[in-house]
Amino acid sequence: MTRLTRHAPAKVNLALHVVGRRPDGYHLIDTLVAFAAIGDLIAVEPAETLTLDVDGPFAAALDGDPANNLVLRAARLLAAEAVAAGRHHSGARIRLTKALPVASGIGGGSSDAAATLLALNDLWDLRFDDARLAALGLRLGADVPMCLAGRPARVTGIGEQVTLCPRLPDHALMLVNPGVAVATPQIFRGLTKRDNPPLPDLPSKWADLDHLIDWLAPTRNDLQATAEALAPAIGETLDVLRALPGCRLARMSGSGATCFGIFADGAAANAAAATVRGMRPAWWATV
Repeated sequence: MTRLTRHAPAKVNLALHVVGRRPDGYHLIDTLVAFAAIGDLIAVEPAETLTLDVDGPFAAALDGDPANNLVLRAARLLAAEAVAAGRHHSGARIRLTKALPVASGIGGGSSDAAATLLALNDLWDLRFDDARLAALGLRLGADVPMCLAGRPARVTGIGEQVTLCPRLPDHALMLVNPGVAVATPQIFRGLTKRDNPPLPDLPSKWADLDHLIDWLAPTRNDLQATAEALAPAIGETLDVLRALPGCRLARMSGSGATCFGIFADGAAANAAAATVRGMRPAWWATV
């Protein structure tokens, strides 16, 4: 029996500027995103109907009706598109292995949906191109198109304008979540300024890690202050990260509460992660 798997990597906003808001209420962003080596896993295999099983360390944290999970919504949307296009498709048994914290600002649900679209596009041999999948993904959420790309990119608009950027210089990334969930709509509602300047121009290539850090230094995450006010544990997390030996830059990703620290190499990052786990054993910390 055919069984396909797709990695659903964590999405990290290295910088995130809020630059406006549309009349329909959607915020306009300008963000540099990267994708981590860690993430969830989507596995699909043929079946008569569409079903979803969930396992993994964060499976129990998924709230609500499983039938409304973003993975199943993505599968149903793709199936409907296949029918509209006159393409044959069957059902699928989908398994989501949830390794990323839920509602944590690293695109877990959006990355899961993107991986589902990619896996089922292959399983059902639909051969929909990237643009068609991105249009479908946008109907599921503004982060899904960038997760479909899955590569470092500058993302603008509400998330639908994805421009791949030069390969990032080698570095190690530590992700830390203090175990609090923050609601993205609440963060955006709390913003006091929505017309911030965009990101500076990207270079044609990154010379080295120092170049990337220098570029990131004047940028920011415009959601961070509001998130810290609503969840003080985010500020505590950033203070811990900034105090770690070798941490070149610490910032919140997305709407939080996951924060990241950039390190020169895996040895420095792993040593720092061990320190964090010793200090805050209830926190999720990974390299």
